[in-house]
Amino acid sequence: MNHRGIEFTVAKTAIPGIWQWQFRIGEQVKSGKTETKIDLLAIRRVQLRIDRELKRAAGQPEPA
Repeated sequence: MNHRGIEFTVAKTAIPGIWQWQFRIGEQVKSGKTETKIDLLAIRRVQLRIDRELKRAAGQPEPA
């Protein structure tokens, strides 16, 4: 999948309700897991994480 030019993956794990995700910004690879029963929510959470990392890379402060 692609969000703001960043390729990312979201995949089910063997544990129901747990999703594994990964994306790369430049040389930095980010990966992790999220817990939800809804696949679209898992995707949205990764998209929000990408947005946060892009802001950090651009040097903008994160909202409080």
